[in-house]
Amino acid sequence: MQRYHPVLVALHWLMALMILIALAAGELILENLANDDPDKILVLTGHMSAGVVIGALLVVRLVTRLRIRTPPRATTGNALLDRISVWTHWGFYVLVAGMVLSGLATALGAGLFPIVFGGAAETVPEELSGLPQRAAHGWIATVLAALIVLHISATVYHQLVLKDGLLRRMWFGPRS
Repeated sequence: MQRYHPVLVALHWLMALMILIALAAGELILENLANDDPDKILVLTGHMSAGVVIGALLVVRLVTRLRIRTPPRATTGNALLDRISVWTHWGFYVLVAGMVLSGLATALGAGLFPIVFGGAAETVPEELSGLPQRAAHGWIATVLAALIVLHISATVYHQLVLKDGLLRRMWFGPRS
């Protein structure tokens, strides 16, 4: 069994945690706060800051992934599942990039940067919900959440059914 490079392992788990928190903040907190609630700007500041950091980490992860030798792809013994695995992993890169870009487009379209980071106004504008880039952000979040469930399900399948120790590959330790 070969492990992934520790940089890729650290980026995987850090990004996983940040993405889960950002998705939860967007869906469970931001969606339920009125735009004139002062707490909305506070939560939005954290959400937008996390989104920018996630975007930067995504670039670092992709460059690192393309430059560092990785273990051979895990297999399930089923060609279709193995193809789904490849598409799922690359899908994460596309969807996370889409989340970051649609989030930035929403912030720019609604004029959120001066509100959130510069104190230019006291409330989030109401027209935010009508922006097409905001709708795209929500749609991508839904697809990303579904892909995360698929990813976790596949990990459980590898661990409990195939018992191939796949999860150890994405943890710290000797790489051989």
